[in-house]
Amino acid sequence: MSASDLCGSMTVTQTIELEGHIIDSGTLQRCMTAVMDLGGDFDVEEFDVGRHKDEESYCRMEVQADDGETLGEILHELHQNGAHVPDPPNATLVPAPADRVVPKGFYSTTNHPTSVRHDDEWLPVEDIEMDCAIVVDEDDGAPRAHTKVLNAIEEGDQVVVDEAGVRVQPPDRPRSGEGPFGFMQGGVSSERPSESLIEEVADALEATKEAGGNVLVVAGPALIHSGAGDALERLVGAGYVDALSAGNGFAVHDIERGLYGTSLGMDVETMESPRKGHKHHIYTISEVIRAGGIEEAVESGLVESGVMHACVENDVDYVLAGSIRDDGPLPDTITDSIDAQNAIREQAHDADMVLMLATLLHSVAVGNCLPSTTRVVCVDINPATVTQLLDRGSAQAVGMVTDIGTFVPTLADVVLGEE
Repeated sequence: MSASDLCGSMTVTQTIELEGHIIDSGTLQRCMTAVMDLGGDFDVEEFDVGRHKDEESYCRMEVQADDGETLGEILHELHQNGAHVPDPPNATLVPAPADRVVPKGFYSTTNHPTSVRHDDEWLPVEDIEMDCAIVVDEDDGAPRAHTKVLNAIEEGDQVVVDEAGVRVQPPDRPRSGEGPFGFMQGGVSSERPSESLIEEVADALEATKEAGGNVLVVAGPALIHSGAGDALERLVGAGYVDALSAGNGFAVHDIERGLYGTSLGMDVETMESPRKGHKHHIYTISEVIRAGGIEEAVESGLVESGVMHACVENDVDYVLAGSIRDDGPLPDTITDSIDAQNAIREQAHDADMVLMLATLLHSVAVGNCLPSTTRVVCVDINPATVTQLLDRGSAQAVGMVTDIGTFVPTLADVVLGEE
């Protein structure tokens, strides 16, 4: 018996469907809870349960509400969780009235795989990430759907409005948990055994590279301060890092370590502050500027070690995004925030696995550009970093609250087979 039988008939209804690993993933429970929390009711019309761990389930239910506004709120929440209506219409396209201006009621994306219905065909949305508009192009005859950030919208772009004709597919979590990423089910932990979890991260890293995947490392200056720079340098040199996203500070302190043995003026080995050590980062910036940039400093022999040296020597793409508090900055630092966003976005779209290491701001920035299908490991001694990443929508991330100075060297030892 449904709740509507007890409290009287509802006046507005809509049938929705759910399919996939909706039980193991908790999708069905989230949808039912959302309906009730938002003041609606539901009546399950059909429910086919997958009886084996690799079988999917299907549920069709009628959602009921007192009025159209309430029903709309409920359907919006269900849509975010992968529900769709039977026989969906084509998506509504409205031209953008001006550059950087989207039509009212435009569809704002999630970070989940998304498709839009166009000419009675489903088009997968390319470069999916959260908080974007969807544009459908037909310039070359074959239509394609892709995301655009608001500042990239051009007058006349055919922008999807409303949720009708849009299908979202949150990643399933089948019961089997098989494969190298079976342990990666999201969440934050400071209690799970670090060594065993690091071994699983190492397995996932190796599996990603063996499959020809792309690994992006997002690193903060604390990695250098903690003495873990040597370990990351080894991973870069061994080919386990395809791209690096960081800030001006990370690169400065990494190069400073190579030139002076210090990071922000402190000797990384002895933890002492040598005389005039507080000036080392400024001297470092000056010398790199004099050389013409990081690559030139490496080629000239000025910089002979460190993570940035390994990136140049191994042709690893790096993006250094600037901030208002940067000293210098280095010539390679992108000081225009929009240009920096776009450069980070390109790295994020290419990534199959991301290691976020001791940086809150860069972790959240990169996380905002990632689809929910990208595997993410976020490591920080501050639990607020990993919880904020999850709260911002990167629910696929595995968060480890631990010392970065222990995590990276241990990871490098496991991956590279060293004791």
